[in-house]
Amino acid sequence: MDRKALIREYKENQRPMGVYRVRNTKNGRSLVGSSVDLPSILNRHRAQLKLNSHANRALQSDWNELGAEAFEFEVLDTLKPIERPDYKPADDLRALEQLWLEKLSPFGERGYNPPPKQ
Repeated sequence: MDRKALIREYKENQRPMGVYRVRNTKNGRSLVGSSVDLPSILNRHRAQLKLNSHANRALQSDWNELGAEAFEFEVLDTLKPIERPDYKPADDLRALEQLWLEKLSPFGERGYNPPPKQ
């Protein structure tokens, strides 16, 4: 396949969207988030951590101290898009992410997410 065909195929294919977790296997802390493109966001987290440029300083610090082998990148839940041209998944993704944040409570000593606003 030529380059243009590969780009067109990439744009036409629906990317999996949903909720993900970056989990520290040594201490159990997690970062939970959501994205409309799960493979890309997980790749971005890996790249930022490897380049020592991740915005989450606690996560970056643990990565630097424990190494890449101490972390897992996983998809927790996926969202199947509604077959409508005007469908915007942002609200559904936020709700799904909120469910996982409530379930896992990745805050403080248990995680890398900021605490919920009161």
